[in-house]
Amino acid sequence: MEQRGLIRTIHTHGFNDKAAQSLLNKLIRSNLVNTTNQVEVLQRDPNSPLYSVKSFEELRLKPQLLQGVYAMGFNRPSKIQENALPMMLAEPPQNLIAQSQSGTGKTAAFVLAMLSHVDPNNKFPQALCVSPTYELALQTGKVIEQMGKHYSEVKLVYAIRGNKLQRGTQLQEQVVIGTPGTMLDWCLKFKFIDPKKIKVFVLDEADVMIATQGHQDQSIRIQRMLPKQCQMLLFSATFEETVWNFAQRIVPDPNIIKLKREEETLDTIKQYYVLCDSKEEKFAALCNIYGAITIAQAMIFCHTRKTAGWLAGELSREGHQVALLSGEMQVEQRAAVIDRFRDGKEKVLVTTNVCARGIDVEQVSVVINFDLPVDRDGNPDNETYLHRIGRTGRFGKRGLAINMVDSRFSMNVLNKIQDHFNKKIEKLDTDDLDEIEKIAG
Repeated sequence: MEQRGLIRTIHTHGFNDKAAQSLLNKLIRSNLVNTTNQVEVLQRDPNSPLYSVKSFEELRLKPQLLQGVYAMGFNRPSKIQENALPMMLAEPPQNLIAQSQSGTGKTAAFVLAMLSHVDPNNKFPQALCVSPTYELALQTGKVIEQMGKHYSEVKLVYAIRGNKLQRGTQLQEQVVIGTPGTMLDWCLKFKFIDPKKIKVFVLDEADVMIATQGHQDQSIRIQRMLPKQCQMLLFSATFEETVWNFAQRIVPDPNIIKLKREEETLDTIKQYYVLCDSKEEKFAALCNIYGAITIAQAMIFCHTRKTAGWLAGELSREGHQVALLSGEMQVEQRAAVIDRFRDGKEKVLVTTNVCARGIDVEQVSVVINFDLPVDRDGNPDNETYLHRIGRTGRFGKRGLAINMVDSRFSMNVLNKIQDHFNKKIEKLDTDDLDEIEKIAG
């Protein structure tokens, strides 16, 4: 699999949060997530038989692609692949809107569809994939290179801003990945791509896509140039109404695959609060319980970057090994910090809300809310609270959440959180440290 027009530097400034988050998850994930979510399939034609596969052999792939699949370490299809691949590889091809989180194997699935449908003997673009950012396009490109390793007749080119081609260039590559603006220019302005010859169109990370002004319109304009029989595949981690409306404009007559959300539960998590009078007192209380919590991995959440920086500095001065995850870091720096934490090189990760959304570190058994989560208006942010502490009671293990309260305001927030979840949060006494050690251990 050859590629053209790749500039390796990664700039993350000007990234929207969702795009940065998505890239971060791709960088830190070394294997597929074991999802317990149920997959729900809504077929365009309810009368046609619903196929799902339990092995890649059943798909009758080209041998070069099957080799690529195994070389990537996929032994059997993931949940989303079981249902999506038979639809994507069907003849005639079927359109698909699929909900799938990072780590479910969806990139490999649509890459397989793209590589299966192109004809290597035809030296012109036949498959387009649009991604919200340059960096996310590179991640998809890597999967195409890996999967197409034994399929050297198929070539890949990047439609990204830095890749300047001579006017009048006739592209020989069968697969084009890029961002919506450049892809639209290559189709419309420069005529590098003949949209009428495209067989597969993939729109990845639709929820990230619509967060950027202009991307939505550009994607729709590309889609309108494609032939009626072109296969349309759209993926998104979430499906708010805005994403759903966009998806339906891009994909006519779709099959739909949705993940039923697993109910997050606080049943296996022991929750405490600690009463303090100031930030310094919260720090002293944290130092008291520090020995008990560092038996395992712990995450400490702060409301602002400034507090997170201060707290990490103070803990380091006390001789504790902590990692700091902060919003001004570049995405690769963040990935390196998370990797170290995941490998247990640091036992404690201090972070703000923004950085930690969507990050999966499985072995966390203690979460400390140095600041309770509130929204912009100062109201309790129940969803963030659930998201933060929900990391600890995973896979039926017991978890522990400790909330620092330093004012009447934060006590009020805590009471409202307690009422919302209908779960009592107990006051932590020093006598409870043995209990904490038990849970943390």
